Amino acid sequence: MDASTSLKSLLLAIRQYRNNRSALNASQLQKHIEDVSGLKCGRVLFSGQVLPSECLSGLMEVAGDPNTSHALTGSIISLLAQFASDGEAKEALHSSYNFTGTLASIIHCNRSTPEEPLVLQCLNVLQRLTYSVRTQHCASHIHELISFLMQHVQSSNDDIVKACLGLMANLCRHDISVQSHIKSQSNVKAFYRALINFLGHNCLTVVVFALSILSSLTLNEEVGQKLFNAKNIHQTFQLIFNITVNGDGTLTRKYAVDLLVDLLKNPKIADYLTKYKHLSVCLAEVLGLLHNKDPDTASKLLSVQVMELLLVCETVLRPPAPRLQPATRKGVQARGSEPSLALVHWVTSPLDGPEQCYMQALSLLAELFEEAIDSSLCSSAQSFVELLLQEVLVLLQSPDSTEGEQLLKKHCLRAGRVISLTLLLLCGNDALRLLVSQRLSPEVCVSQVELLLSYSQDLSGSTCTTSNYQLSQVCSKVILKTLELMSHLRQQMPDMETSFYRILQDQRMVTPLSLAMTSNCREHVQVALRILFEAAPLPDFPSVILGDSIAANNAYRQKDSELSIRSSPASEDVSFVGKSFPMMHAEPSGSVLCLSESDSLLQEKVKDVHMSEIIDVYEQKLSALACKESRLQDLLEAKALVLSQADRLIAQYRCQRAQAEAEARKLASLLKDTERKKEDLQTELNDHLLEVERLKSDSQQLLEHNGRLQEVADQHQELKGTYNQLLTRYDKSEWMLKELRAAHISLTQQAEGLRKTNEGLKLQQERSVGWHACFFCFISNVVVSQLQEKVKDVHMSEIIDVYEQKLSALAVSDQVRKELPVCICNIC
Repeated sequence: MDASTSLKSLLLAIRQYRNNRSALNASQLQKHIEDVSGLKCGRVLFSGQVLPSECLSGLMEVAGDPNTSHALTGSIISLLAQFASDGEAKEALHSSYNFTGTLASIIHCNRSTPEEPLVLQCLNVLQRLTYSVRTQHCASHIHELISFLMQHVQSSNDDIVKACLGLMANLCRHDISVQSHIKSQSNVKAFYRALINFLGHNCLTVVVFALSILSSLTLNEEVGQKLFNAKNIHQTFQLIFNITVNGDGTLTRKYAVDLLVDLLKNPKIADYLTKYKHLSVCLAEVLGLLHNKDPDTASKLLSVQVMELLLVCETVLRPPAPRLQPATRKGVQARGSEPSLALVHWVTSPLDGPEQCYMQALSLLAELFEEAIDSSLCSSAQSFVELLLQEVLVLLQSPDSTEGEQLLKKHCLRAGRVISLTLLLLCGNDALRLLVSQRLSPEVCVSQVELLLSYSQDLSGSTCTTSNYQLSQVCSKVILKTLELMSHLRQQMPDMETSFYRILQDQRMVTPLSLAMTSNCREHVQVALRILFEAAPLPDFPSVILGDSIAANNAYRQKDSELSIRSSPASEDVSFVGKSFPMMHAEPSGSVLCLSESDSLLQEKVKDVHMSEIIDVYEQKLSALACKESRLQDLLEAKALVLSQADRLIAQYRCQRAQAEAEARKLASLLKDTERKKEDLQTELNDHLLEVERLKSDSQQLLEHNGRLQEVADQHQELKGTYNQLLTRYDKSEWMLKELRAAHISLTQQAEGLRKTNEGLKLQQERSVGWHACFFCFISNVVVSQLQEKVKDVHMSEIIDVYEQKLSALAVSDQVRKELPVCICNIC
C-alpha cells in the first residue's frame, strides 16, 4: 500500500472516529496509525499538501481530546514523535499544528496521575520537540506545564525527574518570558534549592540539566554570581568537559555543549576560561571525540564557537608531525591526534548521511581559516589545505540527476559551503591561491553550473510549489557562488575565463540573477551585482529579459504580501473558532429541533387520541426534554471550558498589559530623556551653527585677503620678470663695458704709439720740408733749364700741362703729410 492510499484510509478512520467514538472505530484508527508509521512517509506528511494536512490536524484533535483512550493517544504521539528530530517536520509541528500545546494539554489533563506512561511519553517527546526551538509563550497550557514541571522535579521517579529537568532546560533557554514567569512563582526559592541539590546527583545528565536551568535563570543575578564565581567556575569547567568527554550519551553531550556556549556569553566567565590551566588538555579531549562514529555528537561538537579558537587552529592546522605531550594521558594523545583528518572525514561524508555533520564541519573549517589567514598560522596551514582541497573539490562534481530532489538540495547546500570555503582560501597568501588554481579545473565548475541551470529551468517549467521555489533559490545561490569563484580564478586559468564569459551570455542565467537581485539577503544581492557588472558589457547578455524577470519577481512578491496581509486575520479567526468551539455549531440546533417536533406532535394528536396515546406523547416530550437537558449540560461544560480559556486569556492579557504598561513607562522615560538630550543637542547645534556662520564670514574675509595677496603675487611675478630682464641687460651691458674698457686700453696704447710715431713724423716732416724746398727749387731750375733747352722741339703748351700735373701731385702729397698728424690726434 502506497503512502497516498494509507493517508486516505487514515483520514477516513479519523472521520469515523469523530462521528462515533466507539471501541471498534478506535481500534481501526489505531491500526491505520500503525500502518502509516511503518511506511516512513514523513516527507509526505509534512509536504504541505491538503490530504496530509487534514490527517495531521485530525490526529492533533483526537490526541487533544480528553475522552480519547490512552492507548490511542500514545499511538498518535509515537507516530508524530518519529519526526521530532527532523528540522522541517519539527518546525511544522511547532508552527502549523501546535503539537507542543497538544502535548501540554494532555499532561494538564493527566496532572493528577504523573506516573502514567502517557505523561512520561509526552514529557520525553516535548523534550525532543523543544530542543533548540523557542516555544511560543501564548501557546495553550504552557503556564500549567511550567507549574507541573516545577512541582514534579522533586518526584521519586528518576525518569520523571530527568524528563522534567530536560524539558525545563529547553523552555528556559533563550526565552525571557518563560524565565520571568518562573521567577514570578511563589515557590521559586524552593525550586532553586532543589536545582542546587541536583548538582551533587550521581547522574551526569541530571547535573547538566540543573546547571543549564540555573545558568538560564540566575546567571545575571545574585544567586548566579555566587554559584558561578571565580572559586566555583573552574570546577564547573572541569565538570562540563568531563561530561562532554565521558557523558552518558549524545543527549548529555548536547546539553553540556549548550551550557558551555551559554556560559561563555558572559565576559567574566569567558575570561575565567582563558585562565583555566587545563584548557588545552580539555580541548584536545573534546577534539578527540571527532573520531567518534556518532554523527549527532560530531555535529554538536562541530557547532561549538569556542572562545579559544586560535588554540583550536594550532591543533587542527598544525602540519602532521610527531608531537610530545608528556603531561597528558596516553588515551588523550591517541584520541586527540590529527583532528584535521576527522574534520575531512565528516566533510566528505555521503549526502544521504546526516546533513548537519558535513555542514557544521564546513562551517568550522571556514571559521578556522578566517582566524588562520589573519594570523601567523597561514603558512603552517598549507599542508592541511592541500589535503583538504584534494578531498573537498571532489564534492563539486555533479551528482546523478536521478537521485531525487532531496539529494540534489543537499548537494547544492554542501557545494555552496565548499565554494565559500574556496573563496575564503583565495583571500590568503599566494601559496594558497596557487594551490586552489592547481587543484580546481574549469570542467568541474562548468559541469556544476550547467547541471544547476538545466535543473532550474526544469523547476521553472513545473508547477510552482514551496519546495520547488526553495530548491530554485538554493540552485541560484550555488550558481552565483560558482561564477564568483570562476571570476576570481580567471586570471590564473585562461580556460576558466573563456568558460566564465560563455556562461554569462547564456539566457538561462536570467533566473538565478533575477532571484538573487530580488532576494532579501544582502550577500546574495552583492554577489549578483558583481556578476552583473561583469556580464552587462557582453554583446549577447539578455539584459532586457533580466529586467522583465526582476519586475515579475517584484510584482509577485508584492501581490503575495498583499494577499497574505488580507487573508491572515480572517483565517486566524476561522481556525480559532473551528478549533475552540467544535460542538457549539451543531448541538443547539439539534435540541431546538427535537423540542419543536415534540410540541407540534402533541398539538396535532391531543384532540383525537386516547389517554394512553397522550401519555406516550408526554413520555416522548419528557425524553426530548431530558435529551435537551443533557445537551444543555454539555453546552454548559463547553461554556465552562471556554470561560476557563477566556479567564486564562484575560490573565495573559493582564500580564501582557502590565508588561506593556511597564515598557510604555520605560519608553516614556526614555522619550523624556531623549527630548531633553534633543534640546541639549539643539542648543549645541545652534551654537555650532553660529560658529559655522562666524567661520563662513572669516573664510570670506580670508578669501578676499587671499585675492588681494594673489594680486600682489601677480604684481610680484611681473616685477620679477622685469627685474630678470633688467638684470639680463645689466649683465650684458657690464660685459660690453668690460670689452669696451679692454678696447679702450688697447686703443689708448695704439694712440700712444701713434702719438710717438706722429712726433717722430713731425720731426721728419720738419726736416723733410727744408729738403723738399731745396729740392723743389733745384728741380724747378733744372726743369726750367731743360724746358728752355727743349722748347725748340715740342710745343710749349704740352710741356707746361705735364709740369703742372706733376706740381699738383707734389702739392697733394705735401698736403697729406700735413694732415696726417691731425688725424692721428683725433683718433687718440
